[in-house]
Order: sequence, then structure tokens, then C-alpha cells
Amino acid sequence: MSDEKHVYDPEVVRELPGSGKNGVSEKILQHANDADDAMKAFTSAGEVITLDEETNKRLLRKIDLNIMPLLCVVYMLNFLDKTCISYASVMGMKKDLGLHGQQYSWLGSMFYFGYLIWEYPTNRLLQRLPLGKYSSFNVIAWGVTLTCFSTVANFQGALAVRFFLGLFEAAVTPGFALFTSQWYTKEEQGLRTGIWFSFNGWAQILGGLVAYGIARGTDAHEASIEPWKIVFLVTGLLTVVVGVLFWFFMPDNQLNARFLTPDERLLAVERVRINQQGIGNKHFKWYQVKEALTDPLAWAFLSYALIADLPNGGLTNFFSLLIESFGYTSEQSLLYGTPAGAVEVVSLIACGWLGDRVGSRLLVSTSCLWLSILGVLLIVCLPDTMNVGKLIGYYLTGSAATCFVALLSLISSNVAGYTKKTTVAAMYLIGYCVGNIIGPQTFQAKDAPKYVPAEVTIIVCWGISAFIVYGIYFYCKYQNKLKEKIRSQPGYVKLENQEFLDLTDRENPEFIYTL
Repeated sequence: MSDEKHVYDPEVVRELPGSGKNGVSEKILQHANDADDAMKAFTSAGEVITLDEETNKRLLRKIDLNIMPLLCVVYMLNFLDKTCISYASVMGMKKDLGLHGQQYSWLGSMFYFGYLIWEYPTNRLLQRLPLGKYSSFNVIAWGVTLTCFSTVANFQGALAVRFFLGLFEAAVTPGFALFTSQWYTKEEQGLRTGIWFSFNGWAQILGGLVAYGIARGTDAHEASIEPWKIVFLVTGLLTVVVGVLFWFFMPDNQLNARFLTPDERLLAVERVRINQQGIGNKHFKWYQVKEALTDPLAWAFLSYALIADLPNGGLTNFFSLLIESFGYTSEQSLLYGTPAGAVEVVSLIACGWLGDRVGSRLLVSTSCLWLSILGVLLIVCLPDTMNVGKLIGYYLTGSAATCFVALLSLISSNVAGYTKKTTVAAMYLIGYCVGNIIGPQTFQAKDAPKYVPAEVTIIVCWGISAFIVYGIYFYCKYQNKLKEKIRSQPGYVKLENQEFLDLTDRENPEFIYTL
């Protein structure tokens, strides 16, 4: 091992110049015996790890080829499985289950009650249990749950299935945010988050085509079960199969990745040192929970998710019925909803790439929020005779997800301390749940088929959300200036390896917030 002293040795920390002046050395000393898994791996390796640019690029390609396909396919199924109900709504499900009044809206909301109740517990389990294995369990469980929807015969049974579907799906988004922060540098996270989240759009394309094919096929050839039940069976069983593959192929972190050699595992950890976050710490820390609950940034994230996802909750469950209101048939609504998915794919990948390229994910993504507002204005303001224009307006709303994804990627980039990160992710997704619970209720049965009050609500919510994003941008910029002042103080000492001691973004003066 090198003769070089390491700051995680408490005796070395006490000798550091500046100890006690800026508080950093004391923080390091307090956490020296609770280091990140990465620190333990480097200590046991007994050698200095160096990473050149060529090796870094080769590793990144290898990680992309092995990690990203799994994240993308599972996230596509995550969206497809919870939106099957929208396709089923125009394929006879409402009639067969005897739904009336606001009962269909409550089916949309019930998914998020399960999600909401289990969101914080599942984030704790994501921290405490092996990340890959726990995520896989939830994928398999929600696939089995979805197949059960094909057996329900009434509103009460449908409510129960939707509740448990939300409960098991609560792990996927925070889990994928952890995977992204674990494997990728800050400069890489915006694009990668945009890519796997964009498979929501692919899900809408695939789901619409599958539902349309099933509807046409059962019209032409008599089926033994109702077409809407086939939709749930096909997507549910496919999810179970993918969940089993995820179990075997998705590593918990770099240190048990079978697709990497032992040397490459350490190099894969070294390449994310720049994040100042490490790769994971299983110890629960109350002070990090308290810091999250007093951090204005965390509450801004929650506020955005709650307000911006009011529209999402409505559109996710009512888009097929909304397209019908433009004057199209139920079968056409299944097919004509797919281009909105393509808009989402293009906007997410383009904004993810451009945001990382120019160093401003927030400002780039907000442009798509204004584009979505324009889309809803077209739906509200155009006369009924211009149904194509209304349809184009609906397609533009597909770009609204860019800001949600940008903030999700910033939870990966801008929140450090593993307990704090899981807490902030839970807060963000609790806001997401509450918004999605309320959202379907804005689509009142008495307002059918046009749902104008709901459409006006969408415009107002997205407008407020845009200004919340601007506030987050300026707050992060201000915090970076404060940290720069701390680093410029005469007594300040940059401590080696502090990025692997599970410090929070507030504790670590070297931490720089991504914009």
C-alpha cells in the first residue's frame, strides 16, 4: 500500500491544518468509522487507483451496454402497466365492471394511494437491502398483481388491485435514481435519466399499438375472454419475465457487477468519485433525515412534483377518453394516442443531452413545459371542427415530463448523503403521488366529454410549476457561490477521500450543485 496518509484515519484527521476552523475535519472524524462501501473497497484493495481517459470511456460504454437496457425496459413496463387502465376504459372494461360516476376516476387515484403509503418505507428498504435484488422483487410482484386485474368482476376488486399495483411500483423511480447516481457522473446523469424515463413514451407507443391490435383482432375473431382482460394478462406476464431477468443481471452496485472484472469494479467506483457522493451506505442516519426536512431545495422538489403531477394524473388515465372527445372512435383513440409517446421520447432525450451539454438541465427542460401549456391551450381554444389541431395540442403535452425528469436527475446529482438522498426522493415522489391522486378527480363525469375545467387546471398548474423550476435554478446558483467562498478561506483544507464518507451536500464544501 502507498505510504500516503489517508484522511479517514482519525489520527490523521486530528493533524490536518484547519481542523476545527471550518468544521469539515470534525465532520470527517465523526463519519470515519461509517464510510461508504467504496471506501471499504479501496482500503481492502491496498493500492492507489488511477483512471485514464481511454479506460474511462471504455468503462462507460460497458456500463451503458449492461445497465441502461435493463433500466429502460423495466421503466417502459412501469408506465405501460399503470396506464393499461386507460386502454381498457375504451375496450369495454367500464361496462363490464359496472363503473359509473366518479368510480373510474377513483381507480386512477387508488394506484397512487398505494404508492403514497409505501413510498417512504420502500425508500428505506432501497437503502437497507441489496438495491438490485429488492428492485427485482418489486418488478415481479407488480407483474403478478397486474395479471390479477383480468380476474376482477367489480369496482371493489379493481380498487384492490390498483392499490397493490401502486404499492409495488413505488420502488422503481427512486430505485432507478439511485442506480443512476451510483453508476454515472453528474455530467452523465441528465442524459441517462432522460433516456430511461423516455421509455414512458415508448410504452405509450407500444401500449397503444398492442391495445389496438387486440381490439381489432377480437373484433375479427371471437375470443374466449374480453379484450381488455387480454391487455392486462399480456403486459402482466411480460413484466414477470423481465423482473426475473432483472434479478439475475442487475448488480446491486459496482462491487458485485458480474459484467466487470475485479479491477474494473474498482475503476467503475473511481470514475464516480467526482460526484462527491460515494456509491451507497446502508446505515440510517437521523440527522440526514432532519437535514432533508429543513432543506428548502427538498421542499421545492416536493412542491413541483405535487403541482406538476396534477395534470399528469388526469392525462395518464383520461387521454383515450380525451381523444374520443375530439370526435374519434374508441379504436382510433387507441392508435392516435401513440404519437404523444414519440414526442415524449424526443423531448426527454434532446433536453437531457442539451441540458448536460450547456450545463443547465433546468432552463432547457422548462422550455418544454411552456410547449405543453401551448398544447392544452390548443385543446381548449380551438373549435370542435379543428379536431386535428386539438390532437396536435394533445401531442405537445407529451413534452411536459422533461421538467419532472430534470428534477429527478437533480436528486441524483444535487443531494448527497445516502439517507438524505432516499428521504428527498421519497418526499419528491410523495408529492408526485398526491398530485396524481388529485389529478383524476379534476376530470369530473359531469364535464364529459370535453373536460374543460380540468384542462384549465392543467394550464394553471404547469404555469406555477415553471416558476418553481426557475426558483430552484437560482437557489442552486446561490448555494454554489456560498460554497466557493468557504473553499477560498485561508484555513480551508480539502480532505482526501471525503467524498466516500457519506457526507451530505450541505456538509461537504467540495460539493457543487448541478444546474
